[in-house]
Amino acid sequence: MKKNNKITGQNLTARGEPFLWTMGGALAVGILMVVGFLCLVIVNGLTTFYPGPVYKLNLNNSKIIAGEPGRKETFKTDFAQADNSLAERTLYKTGNFDLYNEDYVWVAEYEINKLSAPQDIFFIERMEWGPFIGFIKALQLDKNRVEFNFLEKDIRLLEKEHQKALQRRKKILKIEKNGLGRINHLMEEKRLDLRRVEIKHGDQSKLYKLALQDYRKSLSELEIRYKKVQTKVEAEKNINDKFLLILEDVNGKEKIIKLSEIVRFYPANSITLFGKIKIYFSRWYEFLATRPREANTEGGVMPAIFGTVAMTLLMVVFVAPFGIMASLYLREYAKQGRMVSLVKICVNNLAGVPSIVYGVFGLGFFAYIIGGSIDNFFFQERLPNPVFGTGGILWASLTLALLTVPVVIVATEEALASVPTSLREGSLACGASKWQTIKNIVLPRAMPGILTGIILAMARGAGEVAPLMLVGVVKLAPELPVDGYFPFVHLERSFMHLGFHIFDVGFQSRNAEAGKPMVFVTTLLLIFLIGVMNAAAIYIRGRLKRKYLTGHF
Repeated sequence: MKKNNKITGQNLTARGEPFLWTMGGALAVGILMVVGFLCLVIVNGLTTFYPGPVYKLNLNNSKIIAGEPGRKETFKTDFAQADNSLAERTLYKTGNFDLYNEDYVWVAEYEINKLSAPQDIFFIERMEWGPFIGFIKALQLDKNRVEFNFLEKDIRLLEKEHQKALQRRKKILKIEKNGLGRINHLMEEKRLDLRRVEIKHGDQSKLYKLALQDYRKSLSELEIRYKKVQTKVEAEKNINDKFLLILEDVNGKEKIIKLSEIVRFYPANSITLFGKIKIYFSRWYEFLATRPREANTEGGVMPAIFGTVAMTLLMVVFVAPFGIMASLYLREYAKQGRMVSLVKICVNNLAGVPSIVYGVFGLGFFAYIIGGSIDNFFFQERLPNPVFGTGGILWASLTLALLTVPVVIVATEEALASVPTSLREGSLACGASKWQTIKNIVLPRAMPGILTGIILAMARGAGEVAPLMLVGVVKLAPELPVDGYFPFVHLERSFMHLGFHIFDVGFQSRNAEAGKPMVFVTTLLLIFLIGVMNAAAIYIRGRLKRKYLTGHF
């Protein structure tokens, strides 16, 4: 029978329906993937800090563990009683790493003989060694030992002494930072002053000998001040050492820790809903406002937030003027021809270069060549220790500016092209010069499109990690790029970045399970920060659009 190929209204292929469905389906799949990813990050990120119950498990092999249950999964097993050789198991956060050399344990359901939730068991977060899960036996308050009987008055006493211990710890850290840190800074400055005189006049000159005498005198005075401050610190530490907490885990192992080494504690199974909410928000505050600890798997990410925002803003400062000026020349001044076309092709191709290549270029050109030259000219006294001749936030920002400049150039060119020619001609006909026309007519109306390019550049730059690993980002920065020492802003310093923090916690920490919650929380924070910066730029773009919406002719 002859096939009927006539195109009718019922022939879906001719009407393009399958292609329409395919394109719509592709869009739906893309949206679902993005929404699914965001839901995964948001759900895991927002629930990470919520305190859960702690269970005590008596296992069939007479082993006893206690921990906070986490995720569950089904796994294959040879155990005879398991249905179809499959069994359920749960990951418990057991803490007590210093006692058992592990802080997460998988427990299969068939291994549990008895499951209970002791009301007097505590979840104690420590400055070191992760959490301790167990019971409080007693408090050592100076020379007095107070037995802990899990009464309301005992808990209030513990909270009161804990707050006192935290205040002592803050005081010690403040003295060390402002006292010892400043004296060390002055010692280093004196040493550098002497070194400058040596380089300029030689170590046999009269000026150097006078400077050496002054240096020794100043150093002697600073050492006396250092010993006084150190004595004060030691005295505070000795007081701190007398306030202890005596703990015991579910197997009866005793552990003694200083009260000042405890971040927070709570009775995991008897805490109220209000108490859980309070713990939840205190963990968020710690995460956003403090420094990391425990190899970045605990504590906060404040230095990484600062580094990410500072680097992104610096990148915008570098990339925006350069990209806009290059686009203006190419669009408004350059004679259109093969050379301009070639430059545009090269700019477009730059957007496809792998980001790690920019990192290698930034390290070689910015850090080693330019930074090394700056060190040779201005910081000879510090050599062989480099100042600008190694990775830092300045070189990282410039490297990312190079990485994102094609985005700004292309977007700016399109924005300039969208300004009607009639506006230019009208301005020129009124007697305005070319620059006056660009400054007063073209640029204001192209600004929303230019800002769109800058927003895209910010989004890409803030999320890049590979080039930063070569030009300045580090696992843990000892000092922020901003401090109280002249010149107050230190663009040569290394910095922390949220993107690298995610990589470090997720793939380089000693315990992948301990790092997973921080990966989700940090990812959520990075997405939020990028969203906030983009929203601010979009708001400015919207205002400019409304401002220049009228006036076209």
